[in-house]
Amino acid sequence: MRATKPLTFGSMSRRAALTAAALAAMATLTGCGASGTGARAEGDMGMGAPEGAKVTVVEYASVTCPHCAAWQNTTYEAFKAKYVDTNKVRYIFRELPTPPVEIASAGFLLARCAGEDRYFDVIHEIMARQQEMFSGATPPRTVLLRIANGVGLSEQQFTECVTDEDAIAAMEARVRTAQEAGVTGTPAFFVNGTQVVSPGSEGATLEDLSKAIDAELAKG
Repeated sequence: MRATKPLTFGSMSRRAALTAAALAAMATLTGCGASGTGARAEGDMGMGAPEGAKVTVVEYASVTCPHCAAWQNTTYEAFKAKYVDTNKVRYIFRELPTPPVEIASAGFLLARCAGEDRYFDVIHEIMARQQEMFSGATPPRTVLLRIANGVGLSEQQFTECVTDEDAIAAMEARVRTAQEAGVTGTPAFFVNGTQVVSPGSEGATLEDLSKAIDAELAKG
């Protein structure tokens, strides 16, 4: 097998720089509310109850965010079993690249190229491999390519995926939507448009999410 050429994530084209600029601009926002966080957005990836469900839980997260990975490791499975697998809520995952933005962006592009049925598998696998990606021992590209191979994508397909101009433009649009909604950090959780915050925790705790979700489910 020939040696793989290290991918310069900047080669995702100048559009990737626009994504980074949008994210940097978003970080300067102050409290501007969470309007639009419960409404459907273009490119949403979801599971559980169908669209239009009584309760929608939206998570903004990044595959390079250690707090997002911690929430996935400690809380996601219990949350999914209690509310998503039982179709009690519509769970929406929204992509919000965090530094290093070029790696997060490549990871999100890869997840979408894997297809809707494998999207969440790829997202969770990338988060689970954060320590390996950032340890310095293994280049991030090598880790992402291994994940791509695992879902049936060749090296050429992977490279084409993370350099696709239309896909990058669509990702920029999703970043702008998050910016307009006033989301300034990850992970961020909203239950029917209202943010759920658990101070001192890696994202919203299952207890706090349950309180908000159950209150919405109980409404007439």
